Amino acid sequence: QVQLAESGGGLVQAGGSLSLSCTIPGRFVSAGVMRWHRQAPVKQRELVASIVGGGITNYGDTVKVRFTISRDKAMRTSWLNMESLKPEDTGVYYCNMGVGTLDYWGQGTQVTVSS
Repeated sequence: QVQLAESGGGLVQAGGSLSLSCTIPGRFVSAGVMRWHRQAPVKQRELVASIVGGGITNYGDTVKVRFTISRDKAMRTSWLNMESLKPEDTGVYYCNMGVGTLDYWGQGTQVTVSS
């Protein structure tokens, strides 16, 4: 089972910034779609942002303007740049990539925003 390699995250004060990255292992694999999800305590996992090969992006309403998703040309690495962070952005962030009919996930990285 392929697991995506996530990095970034941590503890930041409200108003601060953090960046997350996610890479799919394997030399010749490219994703068709890249997504970031998050799960806050006692809440359901929600989609934060997505990007496809053509560069079209979509964002959840709560993160629009503040978060930016990007990817490399090879569609093997995705980044999520988060600015103006709020305490309600706290949660475990998971990257997810669709490769053909398969779906791969990262292990999750904790983001904690203190007030």
